[in-house]
Amino acid sequence: MSDLPDIKTWANDYPRGHVIALHAHAFCQLVFAKRGAMRVKARGGTWVVPPGRALWMPAREPHEVFCRTEVAMRTVYISDSVRLPFVASFAVLGVSALMRELIVRLVEGPVADGTRPHLLALLIADLKTGPVMPLNLPEPADERLARVAGLLMEDPADRRGLDDWAAAAGMARRSFARRFAADTGLSFGAWRRRLRLLGGIERLAAGEPVTAVALEAGYDSTSAFIHAFRREFGVTPGRYFGAGP
Repeated sequence: MSDLPDIKTWANDYPRGHVIALHAHAFCQLVFAKRGAMRVKARGGTWVVPPGRALWMPAREPHEVFCRTEVAMRTVYISDSVRLPFVASFAVLGVSALMRELIVRLVEGPVADGTRPHLLALLIADLKTGPVMPLNLPEPADERLARVAGLLMEDPADRRGLDDWAAAAGMARRSFARRFAADTGLSFGAWRRRLRLLGGIERLAAGEPVTAVALEAGYDSTSAFIHAFRREFGVTPGRYFGAGP
């Protein structure tokens, strides 16, 4: 197994609200939220890492981490010689039961020298087939749109419509909508929905009741929030967090 990449590991627990300031690493990172939820800010956007999910971060990319809850972070640093389809991109990954055990075993040990390469080979194989999840919020490059995005991030429940936001940006409605989609890869409506739902995931991970989360996110009812959540992520909030249908 001489073709395997070099790795390092790190484990630490952080309190709610802890911030890991802007920094970068020479290795790629597989950051696993064994417990808790994290928000990672980097070039081009924000990524939310709920409990039981992992974030792949490319090497040498500056990023900062905000712990939305108490967080048990388990990290495998992998040299960028590894061959993965997303090796040069940020990606939130679904974590299978096998991947979870491999990460925890590699990070927390104990691991015999002869066993470590086999565990790493299994982890890389599982990474190649693991699902990439829509848990990122792209950041518009246009300064006018970035101001609008910033205002909405401060108050996701703001109910102003497309015409209002286009006017706030000093743009025609059509130009605003076209440029927003070009900058982020999402329509303005889809971007705002994802913003609300990602915030909802963080609040649900912190143990807040779904009704309160739905209203804080700007939805008129719990059922409307659950419908939007299922449309975006394919499951209800209860199933997403392993607590119901």
